[in-house]
Amino acid sequence: MKIALVGNPNTGKSSIFNMLTGMRQHVGNFPGVTVDVKTGGMKLGEASASLVDLPGTYSIYPRSADERVVYESLTVTTKEDQPDAVMVVLDASNLQRNLLLAGQVYDLGLPTLFVLNMNDVAKRRGISVNEEGLGKHFPEAEIVSANARAGIGKSSIQEALQQLPERTSQRVEPCEMNDFLGQEEETVRRYKEIKKMLPDVESVVSKHDFTSKWDRILTHPIFGYAIFAAILMIIFQFIFAFANYPMDLIDGAFSSLSSSTASMLPEGIFTDLLTQGIIPGIGGVVIFIPQIALLFFFIAILEETGYLARVVFIMDRLMRPLGLNGKSVVPMMSSVACAIPGVMAARTISDRKERLITILIAPLMSCSARIPVYTLLISLVIPETKVWGVINAQGLVLFGLYFLGTAMALIVALVLKALIKTDEKGFLLLELPEYKAPRWGNVGLVVLEKVRVFVWDAGRIILAISIVLWALASYGPSERVKEAENQALVTAGKLRLDKAETDQLVESAKMENSYIGIMGKTIEPAIEPLGYDWKIGISLITSFAAREVFVGSMATIYAVEDDGEKQTPLIEKLHKEKRSDGSQVYSLATGVSLMVFYAFAMMCMATLAVVKRETKSWKWPLVQLGYMGFLAYFGALITYQILA
Repeated sequence: MKIALVGNPNTGKSSIFNMLTGMRQHVGNFPGVTVDVKTGGMKLGEASASLVDLPGTYSIYPRSADERVVYESLTVTTKEDQPDAVMVVLDASNLQRNLLLAGQVYDLGLPTLFVLNMNDVAKRRGISVNEEGLGKHFPEAEIVSANARAGIGKSSIQEALQQLPERTSQRVEPCEMNDFLGQEEETVRRYKEIKKMLPDVESVVSKHDFTSKWDRILTHPIFGYAIFAAILMIIFQFIFAFANYPMDLIDGAFSSLSSSTASMLPEGIFTDLLTQGIIPGIGGVVIFIPQIALLFFFIAILEETGYLARVVFIMDRLMRPLGLNGKSVVPMMSSVACAIPGVMAARTISDRKERLITILIAPLMSCSARIPVYTLLISLVIPETKVWGVINAQGLVLFGLYFLGTAMALIVALVLKALIKTDEKGFLLLELPEYKAPRWGNVGLVVLEKVRVFVWDAGRIILAISIVLWALASYGPSERVKEAENQALVTAGKLRLDKAETDQLVESAKMENSYIGIMGKTIEPAIEPLGYDWKIGISLITSFAAREVFVGSMATIYAVEDDGEKQTPLIEKLHKEKRSDGSQVYSLATGVSLMVFYAFAMMCMATLAVVKRETKSWKWPLVQLGYMGFLAYFGALITYQILA
């Protein structure tokens, strides 16, 4: 049995779905559109049933991709694709708004079950629903009450579904999809009928104004923004403070695993692949789990309590002129920690164009992976001086880089607003739900689902690219690599280097003559106007895996020590690096140029993998890679030419 689950947003539809299916659920892609539909298994007596959780909508008529999924799922003409029954979730505290969709679905002629949910909220607001009166207006529908957040009503729903008759042919054909005039006329007619039936189906004793009182504070034109900023500050403090510990443990665990595996297995290609490619590749996926889990834990709480809708409401006016809406704020702020959960957080945006723009600009927000790069370069070329005697110059530059990324993100959003065309109307339909305590079971399911999607879908792509990068950095033309290795051994002998230093020198020479080293030499003419040499070029290539790889690549390339007894810090080596004409390689112009490059460049394969997953296409990750590469190159070029 296939059952379609429909309802307005904020009716507790997800709670009903989770209560009935538990962990027996998965996310699928609706054919033809980039909209995910959740499907879960459930028991109906001795039989099994499939429950399809369709996107929340206020009407059956399609104005967006989400609504089109609902429309096509319920009006499909082929018998095998049509649902056997429809379960409509109704908010018992707001029947007038819910009955429009309920009436449209009922008129399709499919066996229908109305679930009166959120009765606790209705009771607090002094509203009681007359199920018998509702049944008189919808005589062929089954009606049950539930409070899914408290786990009440599961058995009643299952029994009612078993009592539904077999489906019949559709009684009423809905208006054509593009017949907006017909839709408007029918909607007006239906609301007139709903107003007439309301006295039969509900009675209102009193209204509880708890939500209204808090809304006067949380949506205030001044205090609302201040409170939201404070909440964001607390969330990101938690993410930065608590995610670091498990991330360090994961990083150390995979490093130890790689080292122990290398010591246990015999030397060879398979061991190198395992210890330098596969294990680090898997570690590069797993290490992001703490940030993703914490972020979506907090987002789920904000959504469960009803506060997230208030954030969308107050931010919409500021974001809309830029082609975004209020829901874009959370993904953008999330990207300061990591662009991966930021991109995933854009799922809360229903409008396809605004969601796509948010995804495309999210990586321009300076993430934590840029911090090692910024720190190295700032320490290298910015002196430790005070501005006006109190402001640290290096800290001021770091703040400027974050501001630069944010400003460019907003500019790009404005440009994309004009370039991306869509048939969807750019409006935000939003209801502010009742405030309520979060259901921790729902929060846990959200976190588990987001982590699973990232690890399984994005992880496969990340692992594959990691292996490719390892191969490019580990191998090269055999004769060329052998000659470079022999020359490095001769040089090590002349410098009287010990074994560890000799090994570092040999690895550096092999890296220079590997396929990725050859690529660095090849692109040197293109990056020379930016102030970069082939060594920086290699680091640019290797850091495509992740921006922070830049620092490790530089350390590997500059592996030759000043003498055989004392290890010279990387910054000192970079300070001493000279060009063939005797000028300093890492001058102020080169250093700032690199900062600008990394502020704009899409140097993160994990983010590209997630963008591909979220957009269901390689088109938009490639567009993102292209426009950010353009900004990075020409931004760095202009910076170097001005400062040189």
